[in-house]
Amino acid sequence: MIKQTVTIKNPTGLHLRPAGLFCKTAMMYNSKITFETKNSIANAKSVLSVLGACVKSGDEIDLICDGEDEEAAMKGMVEVIEEGLGE
Repeated sequence: MIKQTVTIKNPTGLHLRPAGLFCKTAMMYNSKITFETKNSIANAKSVLSVLGACVKSGDEIDLICDGEDEEAAMKGMVEVIEEGLGE
């Protein structure tokens, strides 16, 4: 299991379109991918779970990847977040 803190940089946070890209990226990996916010833990492979976390621009999340491809999963997830989640 590996964990990394990242900041959501896109201007609108994780609303529907960026959340969809976030989940699509997470589903490319076999590892279990979750993230923690101030008040919740969300499944990165579930759009409803991601939307329910109410992540806004500037919020920090702790990404957690656990599984056979956890290193690649963490790299891919951090990359898509730093690129602005399509915005």
